[in-house]
Amino acid sequence: MDRLSNTVRPYAWGSTTAIPELLGVAPTGEPQAELWMGAHPGAPSRLERGPLNEVIAADPVRELGAAAVRKFGPHLPFLFKILAAGTPLSLQVHPDLAQAQQGYATEERAHIPLDAPHRNYKDANHKPELICALTPFEGLCGFRTPRDTAELIAGLGVDSLKPYVDLLQAHPEEAALRELLTAVLTADREEMAATVTEAAVAARHIGGPYAPYAEIAHHFPGDPGVIAAMLLNHVRLEPGEAMFLGAGVPHAYINGLGIEIMANSDNVLRCGLTPKHVDVPELLRVVRFDADDPAVLRPEASERGEEVYDTPIDEFRLSRYVLAPDAAASDLTADTPQILLCTAGRVTLGELDLGPGESVFVPAGEELAGSATNGDTGTVFRATVVI
Repeated sequence: MDRLSNTVRPYAWGSTTAIPELLGVAPTGEPQAELWMGAHPGAPSRLERGPLNEVIAADPVRELGAAAVRKFGPHLPFLFKILAAGTPLSLQVHPDLAQAQQGYATEERAHIPLDAPHRNYKDANHKPELICALTPFEGLCGFRTPRDTAELIAGLGVDSLKPYVDLLQAHPEEAALRELLTAVLTADREEMAATVTEAAVAARHIGGPYAPYAEIAHHFPGDPGVIAAMLLNHVRLEPGEAMFLGAGVPHAYINGLGIEIMANSDNVLRCGLTPKHVDVPELLRVVRFDADDPAVLRPEASERGEEVYDTPIDEFRLSRYVLAPDAAASDLTADTPQILLCTAGRVTLGELDLGPGESVFVPAGEELAGSATNGDTGTVFRATVVI
């Protein structure tokens, strides 16, 4: 078992205080958006033995277990993060595995550099992900029904939005959502900026259900993504609640501190709320235009005190242990590789003592027990795979 030293990514949307407060360190004054735990080559965690990706590459079977190597190859198939959103993230969607493989191959044949601003596919993998709230957390996820969206947009009283309301009311669900998103993203930029500005003023004045969109418009004035965001369900997660984001589901995080786990991929197609490239035709190929209420996940009790967040993919599995003071040590041994993260209290994992924000990598099959220390309840999240 190895204590991890992890990299903080200073993206502009990050909170300046949330991650430092969790770690118990002084803020730097700069945004701290994500703390990465894993073997992603962009910012691998470091062990005393070296970077985690190099440690795994040196002996994949020893570190990951033979079953995981057979199923996923000789690499850790997930990336684990602490995510701190101080301002809204871009509105985005991820491809499924077949779309990613096709898109990556097409761009490779076209010799588009991986770092080109207009490149969509950085790898051939999909990117399902799960966000679990550590504090109250706000986001957008999946499409509202056209009827609900029409009612929301009409309530702003903005004349230039009336054609969108009519469009939503005139077509079946999938066609209505597709046509409206297409219309928003292909509209004349100056005309759309004026519409967004008027809509933002109305949203701030009305408040209530419009407040999240007023906040988004404050950070992205005139961006067509503000109107696109109104097509999506607004979701509030309480600490311990989670949300799974599958392929083709448009989403954005607005604010809050959470832990995120995802398949190892950088494939993102953006719908707005960003100065980065928006490839409308490819986006429309990937988005799933299904209206549905987003499912809020709560952990389900399992054996040995483990609480599991049930998801439909195998590249990652997230669970939680709440370790009571003075209780017997919990058996944390697994036949899969795992990263364990303390988020509250202090815990002892094997011979290591961890506080909030500290983590360890545990090779497959390594015997391990964990317990709370200092008389406090300790919370530990486990990231692993399904084999």
